[in-house]
Amino acid sequence: MIRRSLLCRLAALALLAAGAAHAQTALDDVLARKSITIAIPTDFPPYGFVGTDLKPQGLDIDMANHIGARLGVKVELVPVTSANRIPYLQTKKADLVISTLGKNPEREKVIDFSAAYSPFFQAVFGPKTVAVKTAADLTGKSVSVTRGAMEDQELGKIAPNGVEVRRFEDNNGTVAAYVSGQVQLIATGASVAGNMMAKNPQLGTEFKLLLKDSPNFIGVAKGEDKLRLKVNEIIAEARKSGELDRMAMKWLGRPAGELP
Repeated sequence: MIRRSLLCRLAALALLAAGAAHAQTALDDVLARKSITIAIPTDFPPYGFVGTDLKPQGLDIDMANHIGARLGVKVELVPVTSANRIPYLQTKKADLVISTLGKNPEREKVIDFSAAYSPFFQAVFGPKTVAVKTAADLTGKSVSVTRGAMEDQELGKIAPNGVEVRRFEDNNGTVAAYVSGQVQLIATGASVAGNMMAKNPQLGTEFKLLLKDSPNFIGVAKGEDKLRLKVNEIIAEARKSGELDRMAMKWLGRPAGELP
């Protein structure tokens, strides 16, 4: 019985070792085939959307191409939705997911995450002609915001007396009020602002005041530590060189800043 038990334990350990070895093949596979498949958004500007040339563009696409360049491999972009981006990792349809992916305990049970590479935030935006650097500068100005949204809650925490907060029932109403000139400023998420700015360049809208930061992470298949650590190395280099800040400024109008 003792011998049989010992053999069973050895067999179990061997299976675990084999599983661990198998779980470390993603980076080697990428380098061997000289290409990496990266899941990206195409309906979430400014992080990922289809340009007038019908090609994907945005911050997440720039990050995907940067990783491919640093690895010295070809990048194959695969469009995904919020619903299928994690399953794409689990079924090996993608080596990485770079798609405005936030980290939470539930997701950490099924996939691994890189270091943060970009900010995802709620903020106050407005035209270059309106000076806003601090919450106090909101005094005497009008701001549109979507009722009950995170930015509504965060704005309520810092808004001084004398600011006119105009609440709307959805993002469309909030954006329409700003674009039509009913209000001077808008409090909204980065993706909504990016889409609005792309469609209305004549307004000269820019980032004004941060309300809440919630960074994005790159998704890696569970157990693929070699690939995850290599991606972290690339992110660290891009942070040090200023590349992350350049990407964020290009697409979000603000630097990446301090990311966890």
